Amino acid sequence: MSRVRQPPLVTGISPNEGTSWTKVTIRGENLGTGPADLVGLSICGHNCLLTAEWMSASKIVCRVGPAKDDKGEIIVTTKSGGHGTSTVSFKLLKAEKIGILDQSAVWVDEMNYYDMRTDRYKGISPLSLRPSNPLGIDFDKGKVPLKDLEALFPGVSGEFTSENFSATWYLIENHSVTSFDQLRMAASNLKKQATKKNEGSLAYVKGGLSTFFEAQDALAAIHQRLESDGTERVEGSMTQRLENVLNRASDTADTLFQEVLGRKDKADSTRNALNVLQRFKFLFNLPLNIERNIQKGDYDVVINDYEKAKSLFSNTEVSVFKKVYAEVETRIGALRSLLLDKLLETPSTLHDQKRYIRYLSDLHASGDPAWQCISAQHKWILGLMQNCKEEFINCQRVGLGAIALDLEGDPRPSAFSRIRDTAPLNKGGILHTPRHNTWHYETPQQVQFVEKLSDVVIGQLPNFWKLWISYVNGSLFSETGEKSGQVEKSKKNARQRQNDFKKMIEEVTHRLVKLVRGALLPSTLTELELRLYGGWENKTELTGPWLTQVIHTVRIIFEALVALEIPNDLLQVIQDLLLELRHHCLLVTLHHTAEDVKRVAEKEDWVVDNEGITSLPAQFEQCMVQMLQSLKEPMETKPGEVNILQLDQDQASELCVDIIKDEGARKLCERIMKVFINCLEQLSTKTDRDIDTSHMSVDLASPNLFSGIQEDFCPTLEQRLLIILSNCQYLEKHTFLNLAEHFEKHGFTGTEKITRVTVHAVKELDESLFDAYIERKSDPIVGSLEPGIYAGHFDWRDCSTPTGVRNYLKEALVNIITVHAEVFTVSKDLVPRVLTRIIEGVAEEISRLMQCVSSFSKNGAIQARLEIDSLRDAVASYLSSESHASFKQALEVLPQLHNGADKKLLEELLNTFKSSMQLQLTCFQPSNVQPVKR
Repeated sequence: MSRVRQPPLVTGISPNEGTSWTKVTIRGENLGTGPADLVGLSICGHNCLLTAEWMSASKIVCRVGPAKDDKGEIIVTTKSGGHGTSTVSFKLLKAEKIGILDQSAVWVDEMNYYDMRTDRYKGISPLSLRPSNPLGIDFDKGKVPLKDLEALFPGVSGEFTSENFSATWYLIENHSVTSFDQLRMAASNLKKQATKKNEGSLAYVKGGLSTFFEAQDALAAIHQRLESDGTERVEGSMTQRLENVLNRASDTADTLFQEVLGRKDKADSTRNALNVLQRFKFLFNLPLNIERNIQKGDYDVVINDYEKAKSLFSNTEVSVFKKVYAEVETRIGALRSLLLDKLLETPSTLHDQKRYIRYLSDLHASGDPAWQCISAQHKWILGLMQNCKEEFINCQRVGLGAIALDLEGDPRPSAFSRIRDTAPLNKGGILHTPRHNTWHYETPQQVQFVEKLSDVVIGQLPNFWKLWISYVNGSLFSETGEKSGQVEKSKKNARQRQNDFKKMIEEVTHRLVKLVRGALLPSTLTELELRLYGGWENKTELTGPWLTQVIHTVRIIFEALVALEIPNDLLQVIQDLLLELRHHCLLVTLHHTAEDVKRVAEKEDWVVDNEGITSLPAQFEQCMVQMLQSLKEPMETKPGEVNILQLDQDQASELCVDIIKDEGARKLCERIMKVFINCLEQLSTKTDRDIDTSHMSVDLASPNLFSGIQEDFCPTLEQRLLIILSNCQYLEKHTFLNLAEHFEKHGFTGTEKITRVTVHAVKELDESLFDAYIERKSDPIVGSLEPGIYAGHFDWRDCSTPTGVRNYLKEALVNIITVHAEVFTVSKDLVPRVLTRIIEGVAEEISRLMQCVSSFSKNGAIQARLEIDSLRDAVASYLSSESHASFKQALEVLPQLHNGADKKLLEELLNTFKSSMQLQLTCFQPSNVQPVKR
């Protein structure tokens, strides 16, 4: 609900008395909100609105008119408050009556002078006493345009003072909708005025009728005397004397009244000039007021004054008015040029642009200022974007540029640096090379450039788009512009220029995309485009984290433009850029991760935990997890984006022509896995001198260590093979499965194939390494059996009664026990696999040797059966079907024991062997300790 204003209240007037046309200052409350709000002002009953000058809501300055009342109130009337009241009064003093022959030291206002002939005041109206309302009825103007009247009545005018006055024009202009009764009343008023004028002349004649008669009698008597005298031409005659008297009377009258009449004529001309200046002071002061208001920046006041002057004097026929109005037009023309320069000046705010466009519209400037502003802003934005690129390239050439950032506060370290500074998964410390707090690195120039370009686009393009929207809906214009039809004209122009503006937006978005491509994806541009938008000398490829930051910045730009409701077809080029950047970031990150994995493998410390594995699988898994986490933002599919992980090979190849086309995301993941497996293989083949022990340390938290580990521990080749075998088993059973879950969680496709390929590769490596270890351990044991059996020229056909198991078998068992101890120290899970394979080789060799014997004596048969049974019973826990078959073949070659004494002897010797080597054979018993599952 709008607030109701209080009626005006006059509380003071200064001075509070004076003659007519005295300048007074009125003070009070609620005296109006502006000049247009003031609609009435009377002092002592006389309307003083014509001379009123509104200063503020509490002050009005005016001149007192020739009121009838000697004392009266000051009444102010406003549109907002209505008819007001007054608490003070003004006393009107009567001017001293001064005749036409009396001299006065003061100026006599002859607008209302005293006529001594009629003994009453007589008013003189300026400009030939032109009546303001000759018909005596209220004006009721219609909406007939002045141009139509000029066309209907050529060569005539509706002005009373014009020689070509047309009553029809006057009635159509001022009373086109007046009722017939009112017009009849106006005709009656005109008759009364004409009758009054005639009656006034007749009364004047009646009042001086006696004087006329007396003059006529005197003239008749003189005529008779002259005729009787008959001496009209004689010197000294009556006629001559009368002529002399009349001449002297005339000279005396001239002497008396010449100066007075001259002063009167001069006063009349001065009075008329002052009246004109007073009445039309607005026009005469307008050029200077325009200049002053322009200097103060009060353009609204200038426009309002100009509209007022234009409506009053644009078609004037008075030469002085034409001259002054021409000067006004000159000043307004200079103001148009000034406002247009300010409008096209950059940079400027959207508020200022709208303001200047409205000013130019109200001033009826030629052309289309709004479109000129849009074109200027478009060129300026393109220039800003291009200058941004040139500035960075120039800084790059002179060695300036990137701002060093503290890595401690930067969330985008490389994958390897994150691994190095982060505790491993479920492990103790792995890489003991903490980062120094003072380590800094520089933000790449290209990243800074994209961020700066983002500031330019986000800072300028929204205002540019809003200016166009205002231009389309016509909100750039004031109420005056709406009435003059400029809004409809603007909308029509906007419809015609819609395609031109669309091209402007396309040019801005394409320029943005090409500048980003020139900095990050130069291979996607043509040679001509590279010369315009490229020029970057730094050939170092950005890493994944920096590309992620660039993607984040470009997404911010896209979201800001979408929020403006810019059509999607104009923003598709930015979507395409985002898709390529995301795909590029994915492949670059995978490539860099492969290099990080190599460096991780190089830091193997060979320290095993109680599960028989080192920190290497955990480091590798953590490296891969960190990679997936770094790809989370680039791979995230925002509204309107394509899932980059679901692109087929052809689409990826079309998008990233500067990346290896035959490697998609899945193949690169497989490649990373194989790189790690190859690193394991290389670690297993290194010689002792190739192993770098400077980074190795002992994990004191691990209870199960090599018995001989010291700070300078260096594993042997066999130990490295066992450690890597243990790691391979862990990779196959745990790490690769965990990574498959992570891949699926982050949206990667084809994880089953990745897992299948990598598991197959690690199995091949496992088999290769296992065969190598068995070969190194099994061959010496198997090779020592035949020499041991036939040591001392032993002969199965001629041997003494057996007394126990011979030393060669004990040595073989001790060697097996040594292997067991070595494997058990690394991994309990590997013991059955290793011992089973070694025992298979030993059993096969025993079977072969037995089959090579041509014949056995009784004692030889007992000795052979004792040694075979002792070996078989000692390693019974690690016998396989192949071992059983070999031992069975060996026993089948031996003669059967039918004598009970021989069987008893065999049993006693077997028991003796078991009891004597009970401690050594304990290691072959099944272990109740189960490996700890990770």
